[in-house]
Amino acid sequence: PLCPLSPADAQTIQLLVNSPWTPAVLWDEVTLTCQGSGTSNATTWFKDGQRWGMEGWDHFIVTERGTYTCHRPGIGYSDPVSIVNDPLVLQVPAWALLEGDTVTLRCRV
Repeated sequence: PLCPLSPADAQTIQLLVNSPWTPAVLWDEVTLTCQGSGTSNATTWFKDGQRWGMEGWDHFIVTERGTYTCHRPGIGYSDPVSIVNDPLVLQVPAWALLEGDTVTLRCRV
């Protein structure tokens, strides 16, 4: 098999969440965007492992809690993203944190 020369040459797919906090909560009107190689109108969505009815859209506003992934033919599946709907949520910043960083936590009701 052929290997890409660099990570930039690899065909990849990502599931982006428009929230700066994790976990993302349903009551924040979360938008999921399937981004990467391939044709956006060939995107297939999955929720909790089952095919989800947003075929052909590269983004949508989440209306149900669950674990979502997206797929594009010839590229593969994104990593899963969980959206919660709990009445009490402890959130941390969604960006990568390093040991020694100062972290703000959010407790939301």
